Amino acid sequence: MIRFLNDVSVELVKHRAADSDVLWAARVSTTGERAALADENEQRDAGLINFLMRDRHGSPFEHISFTFLVKAPIFVAREHMRHRAGWSYNEESGRYRELEPVFYIPARDRKLVQEGRPGEYTFVEGDDRHFSIMQASLKYAYDWAFWCYQNMLKAGIAREVARMSLPVGIFTTYYATCNARSLMHFLSLRTRSEDAKVPSFPQREIEMVAERMETFFQVAMPITHAAFVEHGRVAP
Repeated sequence: MIRFLNDVSVELVKHRAADSDVLWAARVSTTGERAALADENEQRDAGLINFLMRDRHGSPFEHISFTFLVKAPIFVAREHMRHRAGWSYNEESGRYRELEPVFYIPARDRKLVQEGRPGEYTFVEGDDRHFSIMQASLKYAYDWAFWCYQNMLKAGIAREVARMSLPVGIFTTYYATCNARSLMHFLSLRTRSEDAKVPSFPQREIEMVAERMETFFQVAMPITHAAFVEHGRVAP
């Protein structure tokens, strides 16, 4: 049975991420390999991370690892995979498995109407008519596309061919692994924030992924996250 979802899912599968990892990596340049044995001093540690963030000494933030399991529409995955430096991906394959009938339909509060020209446009709220047309159109398209997909499979047509009928609104699942520097770069481009030095205009659905990743980042590395926000959400 076809299912329709209006949200994405992001799970932190595993991580090796702590503010202390940044400190050890940074201090090796001045104290050598015994940097890891240095006594903890919260104020001094926060000061060093703020210095690294402010002056954009980025390499210490690369000694971190986050692995996320993301479930999102294909069009979101394709936007995410535009981020290549410091990211690794593995995605389920429609060549090797039959895809589940799970499709994305935006929630009622999703802005639906685009005003202005490319580069100078904004999105505004749609009315009930806009939402009804969008919802009915997507459901019709998804129903028909998945019927075509299953019809081809039943006829013995290969999965890699049958999947050609499926739209980008179908959900996919993938692992995404990154370091903290790459994650901050992703967040700077895929979230909208008044704290940002450089404005960003992400599509809402990729922003939903980024917001969930930022929550995990903030918990795992609170000092680093605070410095990221304080210095304008610019990756070092």
